[in-house]
Amino acid sequence: MNIKREIQEKIQNTINFHSLSNGKDIQVRFSNHSNKFGNYQVDGLSNMLRSNRISLKEFGKKLLLELSKQEYFKKIEIIEPNFINVFLEEKWINQQIDCMLSEKYLSTIRSENTEKNMVTIIDYSSPNIAKNMHVGHLRSTIIGDSIVRISKFLGKKIIKVNHIGDWGTHFGMLIAYLKEILRKNSTQNITLEKLEEFYQESRKIFDQDKEFSKISRRYIQKLQSGNSELLELWKNLVHITISENQRIYKLLGVSLKKKDIVAESFYKSMLEEIVEDLKHRKIAVVDKGAVVVYLEEFKNKYGKPSAVMIQKSDGGYLYTTTEIACLKYRCQKLKADRILYYVDSRQKRHLQQSWIIAKKAGYVEENVKLEHHQIGMILGKDKKPFRTRSGKNVKLFEILEKSIIKAKQFISEKGLKNSRKRNILKIARKIGIGSVKYSDLSKNRKTDYIFNWSTIFSFIGNTASYIQYTYSRANSLIKKSKMNLNEIKDETFIATNSYEKIISMHLLRFVEILQETSQKGLPNILCNYLYRLSNEFSKFYENCSIINVQDKTRKKNRLKLVYLTKITIKIGLNLLGIQTISKM
Repeated sequence: MNIKREIQEKIQNTINFHSLSNGKDIQVRFSNHSNKFGNYQVDGLSNMLRSNRISLKEFGKKLLLELSKQEYFKKIEIIEPNFINVFLEEKWINQQIDCMLSEKYLSTIRSENTEKNMVTIIDYSSPNIAKNMHVGHLRSTIIGDSIVRISKFLGKKIIKVNHIGDWGTHFGMLIAYLKEILRKNSTQNITLEKLEEFYQESRKIFDQDKEFSKISRRYIQKLQSGNSELLELWKNLVHITISENQRIYKLLGVSLKKKDIVAESFYKSMLEEIVEDLKHRKIAVVDKGAVVVYLEEFKNKYGKPSAVMIQKSDGGYLYTTTEIACLKYRCQKLKADRILYYVDSRQKRHLQQSWIIAKKAGYVEENVKLEHHQIGMILGKDKKPFRTRSGKNVKLFEILEKSIIKAKQFISEKGLKNSRKRNILKIARKIGIGSVKYSDLSKNRKTDYIFNWSTIFSFIGNTASYIQYTYSRANSLIKKSKMNLNEIKDETFIATNSYEKIISMHLLRFVEILQETSQKGLPNILCNYLYRLSNEFSKFYENCSIINVQDKTRKKNRLKLVYLTKITIKIGLNLLGIQTISKM
């Protein structure tokens, strides 16, 4: 049950019933003060109180009438000038702990889904063909994937899309260069490494050699017209790249499969019709042979409407044209109600322009939510985009390989218990890949951050290793108890001290945290929750005897908290795409 949302609804009901206004600033927050100031705090009340000429005490009385009907409610506390503390009934909290141990718990979570009939498309990762995935792809890939996992877990209808860049004018010059290479050596083994080299070389020649430039442009026109020889070459480039990307996704523990790819080329047959339709609707005009849309919403440096080109004078289409076609397909064919884009923050202007044009054309209805969940950059120690010493992009696969090597060293240094040779590689992968992912996911996706190996591997602080260790400790306690779940469950739970009460309340917030993480698209919310839960479990473990406590009822009650902590961490890490380790 999402208590935070429940309290928010009761506040809104109170505002509506008494015809009050200006309640948009009111916020409900979980109390971080060990229940001293209630379980939840209501703040941001000043504008509403002032606008309606009502005192905090008066509003508190009205809210009390609404909350007192709820079985979870105990009391409120008015704190002048601008706070209301909400206390939950301890007996109800205890009952919820027992409910969390029932087989129906997971289905109960899904039954709270308020978006059952909504179709949400999540667009993420989106690497380019003929290029290695680099460290810049890490954030979009793992953040998008964690939101897919969490949203599906909550019972939402999700379509995940890997919108790969496999179409465009640069393929003309790459194919022209590749044909020359194959003419000289038809047995040349083409790898993704080679393709990336060929692309860079072809770019240089294209800028310097007019004849090569002319051939490249002719090839892209032939490719777009469906020339069978060039299409075969292009398909091979796509196959080589996708195969390598899937290897990285597998190592990274990302759920994207080949069937999730809906590439730019998928929309190529729609582009001509899109351009003609926009001209017919007088949204687009011909200007010096090119087709452009002038947007009043964006101004150029002279203060005039910004021109967005959708077709070049030579007939070629642009990325914006593809984006408009993509929107039309997603909204009209896939019936999307919400589309989330997990892409670089630098794509903001391009996306907004595409959305405005698509809406003007009627391809996207007003009720469809289009959201750019912006991704910040990964920086080096110099606070510039993370690159190699030679200035090249850092390959993602190399980062992942290095993380496994560093995890092996970490295992050796810490002397982890489960470090027999046959298990070392398996555990190193879980720790290494998990640590890199968690280090990223625990940061707010909107902000840039500095990549630093020294802070990634640690048992101290908000790290994957610390949370994996907490899981391992809880798992070990359950095994030591020699009790199965049915034995643990057969007593009614009662929290008897502050440590038990605090961890009970944290466990109860899991659904609230998942729903907030999914809605805002911020995995760091879940990471912070798991870290706080691990901290509270550590305090509980250090201050409450569990295995050796003589009172059997108390022992079972404490084992319930251990078991629920273990399961919550396992589910939470799994939703982040990170594996747990049973023994560390």
